[in-house]
Amino acid sequence: MKSILVIGLGRFGRHIGKNFLDEGNSVLAIEKDSARADSLADSLPNIQIADTTDEHFIKTLGVSNFDICVVAIGDDFQSALETTVLLKDYGAPFILARANSEIHRKLLLRNGADEVIYSEKEMAKRLAIKHSPNNIFDYIELNENVAIYEIATPKQWIGKSIIENAVRTKYNVSILAIKKYGEFIPIPSPNYIFDNDETIIVMGSFENIKKITK
Repeated sequence: MKSILVIGLGRFGRHIGKNFLDEGNSVLAIEKDSARADSLADSLPNIQIADTTDEHFIKTLGVSNFDICVVAIGDDFQSALETTVLLKDYGAPFILARANSEIHRKLLLRNGADEVIYSEKEMAKRLAIKHSPNNIFDYIELNENVAIYEIATPKQWIGKSIIENAVRTKYNVSILAIKKYGEFIPIPSPNYIFDNDETIIVMGSFENIKKITK
């Protein structure tokens, strides 16, 4: 179980707070708007009403004791930036912040955020990849260069084993699992033979994935 601080209970903040809570974590939420805080009391039982640009309040929170501090203030970038700076100054070990633009993302990273979610940009990229005619059904980005993808089995692989296709050496991707009839076969044997009735979970760069999903 991790200790999570969520600041700002707009749409993003309330969802990430609830998801952390559902996963068994301890969540303290901070919201400036008392009416909004009251409306969310049933789903997020531990809410404090406060202004996180107040240095004295941040000092009293003991932010160094939280595993993750989420800055989810979406409607006031100045407050989000000031909050991020204060969290870092008072020892927050990991700050996850939300940005509404690329310039906001850069400023947050330069001023204390460890990771920034630019939700509109990331969702646009995800949907573009998922709905393009490239046989990619879903993906999870690990960093800017590498992701885990669910892809259709390439036609040229069908009827041959992983080792016969020289998947790793020829295509520079790693096969993590086979998904067949809703079931997963994790870390398949090098002798596993591909067929039509499956999808493949692979890890690699988007450029390498595109080469095998043409």
